[in-house]
Amino acid sequence: MEDRLERLESELAMQDRSLEKLNDVIYSQQKQIDAMEEQIEALITVVRELKDSVGSGVLPRDEPPPHYGR
Repeated sequence: MEDRLERLESELAMQDRSLEKLNDVIYSQQKQIDAMEEQIEALITVVRELKDSVGSGVLPRDEPPPHYGR
């Protein structure tokens, strides 16, 4: 009976350590996700600003050169 109790206590301690490690990983991943979301929002802002600065959505390189005499 004593061996069985010790084994259960040992398994419980191992599970507690595993749970702590998993929680650390989840916390770290959430921090990474938060940082990536901030980067995405910044990129969205840049893209919108670029789109607004172009106006019609046609980039200058898409227009024919001036010597083509439109």
